[in-house]
Amino acid sequence: MRARLSTDGGARGNPGPAAYGYVLEAEDGTVLAAEGEAIGVATNNVAEYRGLVAGLEMALELHVDEVEVVSDSELLVKQMRGEYKVKNEALRELSAEASRLARRLGQVTYTAVRREHNELADRLVNDALDAAGT
Repeated sequence: MRARLSTDGGARGNPGPAAYGYVLEAEDGTVLAAEGEAIGVATNNVAEYRGLVAGLEMALELHVDEVEVVSDSELLVKQMRGEYKVKNEALRELSAEASRLARRLGQVTYTAVRREHNELADRLVNDALDAAGT
């Protein structure tokens, strides 16, 4: 099964109260899974990667074997494509975890989009932060 995984993460303050969100959709646009979760204090980039990892884990659970990851984080996309090195230690661990999950899935591609094209995942992040009272 092929799917599109839209991921996002954000922090209010950097670092600050942070959350991630992801939406996993089938090719026909059916939402297979969506989640937003507050993760405590973290940087924007850590939150972005936590959203990617959570979304890839869900894709594995749902037996998806081909995923297009869509993110408004150009850094995450370029690091996962191997275009940029991952220098930050916290990001290196999360990047390695995401890479391990991606290998188990089969084919994973990464596409950078503008924030307005990642609206639902972005809303899940903000809803999670609001629910956490931050």
